[in-house]
Amino acid sequence: MSDSSRLSDEALSHYEIGQEQERLSQGTGLLEFVRTREIISRYLPPAPAVIFDVGGGAGVYAYWLAQQGYEVHLIDVVPLHIEQAQRFAAAQPDYPLASLTVGDARQLNRADSSVDAVLLLGPLYHLIERQERILALREAYRILKPGGFVFAAGISRFASTLDGLFQGYLADPEFVKIVQQDLIDGQHRNPNNHPAYFTTAFLHHPDELQAEIEAAGLDYETTLAIEGPGWLLQNFDEHWHDLSRRHRLLQAIRWLEAEPSTLGMSAHIIAIARK
Repeated sequence: MSDSSRLSDEALSHYEIGQEQERLSQGTGLLEFVRTREIISRYLPPAPAVIFDVGGGAGVYAYWLAQQGYEVHLIDVVPLHIEQAQRFAAAQPDYPLASLTVGDARQLNRADSSVDAVLLLGPLYHLIERQERILALREAYRILKPGGFVFAAGISRFASTLDGLFQGYLADPEFVKIVQQDLIDGQHRNPNNHPAYFTTAFLHHPDELQAEIEAAGLDYETTLAIEGPGWLLQNFDEHWHDLSRRHRLLQAIRWLEAEPSTLGMSAHIIAIARK
């Protein structure tokens, strides 16, 4: 366990604004939320299995799982996120979490081989050094029961380029510098803290995510696109709020989700692995 000093100052400031709690309930965040739940649901054992949601923010996924009867432990490095989750718990007492803790993905307060699944939906892109990401994956391995699953999300190496193209950010020389560095080594920096340009992070090439999982001793199964190309729709809200168009959008994303040649088009990718 640790305090917020484990996160970069820039990332901590980014999350202390408090917007992460609402991000998945609007715009293309809705697509990310629906697709992530869909993918996780394919692999999870039945409730009341034990799930560690590590880096789980304000608990959006944790409470979704608790409502299904899982024993869910939420850990996040940002104290505000845990405070937000606690406030939500007070307002929704019917589906309590087993624990809410400020902590670090690289050092989990849990016995070996005692958890059925670990969600790492945020830590791997905020641990900017490869060895630190592998430490987090090894901690997930340590606490997992044999056969247990890890769900490890990353931001695509190409997400900033595509976002810049479709949002018009590439007209800004400052953003162009950010993109060029991302494409070289995945090290995303926003030196002037522009609110639209995200914060200090590491952007994965899909092959890197697989290699890190294998380096941690986990048995890699697959990497899937979460949003696929759907997040790039210029009229996304029209698609999403028309149920027939939403169905076709999700169907198309599923068709492409495992295609290696288009994985990098997705803003987020998720790797599934087992102990």
